[in-house]
Amino acid sequence: MHRFHLPYHLIVDEGIFGKIPQVMSDVLDNPENMKTIIVTEGNLKSIFGEILENICGQFSDSEMYLINGATYDNAVSLAKYITMNDIKLVIGFGGGTVLDLAKFAAFVSKSNLISLPTTLSNDSLASPVAVLGTEGKARKTFKCTIPDAILVDVNVIMSAPTRQLLSGIGDTISKYTALNDWKIAFSKDKEHVDDFAYMISKMAFNSICYNDEKELKSKDFIKRLTQALVMGGLAMEIAGSSRPSSGSEHLFCHALEENFSEQVNVPHGIAVAIGSYGACVFQDRNIGKIKRLIKEYGVFKTPSEYGITKEIFIGAWQQAAATRADRYTILNETDLSDERLGNLYDEMENM
Repeated sequence: MHRFHLPYHLIVDEGIFGKIPQVMSDVLDNPENMKTIIVTEGNLKSIFGEILENICGQFSDSEMYLINGATYDNAVSLAKYITMNDIKLVIGFGGGTVLDLAKFAAFVSKSNLISLPTTLSNDSLASPVAVLGTEGKARKTFKCTIPDAILVDVNVIMSAPTRQLLSGIGDTISKYTALNDWKIAFSKDKEHVDDFAYMISKMAFNSICYNDEKELKSKDFIKRLTQALVMGGLAMEIAGSSRPSSGSEHLFCHALEENFSEQVNVPHGIAVAIGSYGACVFQDRNIGKIKRLIKEYGVFKTPSEYGITKEIFIGAWQQAAATRADRYTILNETDLSDERLGNLYDEMENM
């Protein structure tokens, strides 16, 4: 049986980044005296310099480590640095790029890990996987550790661009088709479905689907979206794979990233939301539910809004299954002809 690990703390509050050792003192022995590394990016240091200095000052022996891209080689280099310098606590401060690299490095070096997201753009803040660059434009999903704590500072999230919150909503919406793809794989004897993981991922989707609070930068909504993204990450940890949160809609996103990155620049969560619309059609499910959510939250208007032309849309869907050849989805049994995909694109352009 797969053994899983859950975070000790999930706290969403104003100013929580200013009291990390106090929060962690019930699960770590004298955290303020642990040798600590704060992993972040140069642009985040320029934006949140005062906050980062405050975080460093909470630990008697700490340093800041600026990454340069979330690649496998960089993650391994960081893990080596952590191990060689006897660092015991890793703090990831940033978005998905930083958090994925910090998670993998902490996993390899067997260090404690705290996740401090600066955006709510996807479920990287809690998931047990890290998406890292390999050769060329290709990216691969690696299993890793789930954070010991996830601390979300409301004031920091409110300062992020609205588009990043929309991306987090899109990532949550995509569970609608991801879960159905998991069932399709099970029906073909390709996968085992973990009922508990399935339930938690569905709860994450429902918390956004049936939410009355539409003011994205309110404290209540930020708490709800944080909980939804964390539930998605925990569902993956329980299942032992990304299946509760990743289906054909994510393969569409991977195809965009791997084959059309020079023409298209679309946030991950919005790309999978666009993919969910198509996947929902392929699965012959209730497209009205997905359409309602996309419109109510304003996740995206049209694919072309993000530079996705009809040709790119068709090419991404036709190359999607190849990005994860071992993942059985509706793409293995549906019509992906130019004509059908072209008609779907036109439908979405006039949504």
